[in-house]
Amino acid sequence: MKILAIGDVVAKPGRECIERHLRQLKRETEADLCIVNGENAAGGNGIRRSDYDLLMANGADIITTGNHVWGNRDIVSMFDDGLSIIRPGNYPPSAYGTGSMIVDLGRYQVGVINLMGRVGLEPLDCPFRVGEQLVKELKKECNIIVVDFHAEATSEKLALANYLDGSVSVVFGTHTHIQTADERILPGGTGYLTDIGMTGVVHSVLGMDVNVAVERFVNRMNHRYVEAQGETELRGALFTVDPATGKTIAVERIVR
Repeated sequence: MKILAIGDVVAKPGRECIERHLRQLKRETEADLCIVNGENAAGGNGIRRSDYDLLMANGADIITTGNHVWGNRDIVSMFDDGLSIIRPGNYPPSAYGTGSMIVDLGRYQVGVINLMGRVGLEPLDCPFRVGEQLVKELKKECNIIVVDFHAEATSEKLALANYLDGSVSVVFGTHTHIQTADERILPGGTGYLTDIGMTGVVHSVLGMDVNVAVERFVNRMNHRYVEAQGETELRGALFTVDPATGKTIAVERIVR
């Protein structure tokens, strides 16, 4: 089976890029499952119900998030309604939503886990221990498990992937918005890419206006970010998984 993972969708340009490309890309790749990170879909911070509806209508099967999950108040009702959206599982158990979900594709059941790193981000519960526990729970119902690790440090992403190697099918990174060139299959059969990239404006700083971003660094003043405008790209990765073993047999970076 084929699993298509799409990197952080940033603001209106990113949403429009999804509308132009995702359905066709899903057909071309013959993807059985499409996972989209949507935590930046609402103006670069959070996700609204309308953004969720747009992503799902254009081919997403489940939405993952990250540190901006609470950026829009719609998220609470979306979790309450049991929609196909998850938040990092290492937030406290009392937080709204859930950190994992099983997607029923008929022929296959795929477990999807969302975790967040702690290096340079919020001091949440340990993603290694939480991730291990979530894997154990999902293994009772499915043998294909995919992890979106929303983290800042490449070392933390690679360490988690190796920690879970052989127990999950795929680990891919999000959050840094820069697609890395280290796609691989780890010794235990887990497909891996440190960061699958961003869906948004190419000439930008992480999807935001270049001039504003530069001003923030140069003047050390908290200028309000403005979403960039211009040519867009969709970036992600395609993982081919053997459903019998749950192991990845091929990994390909995606740029559209």
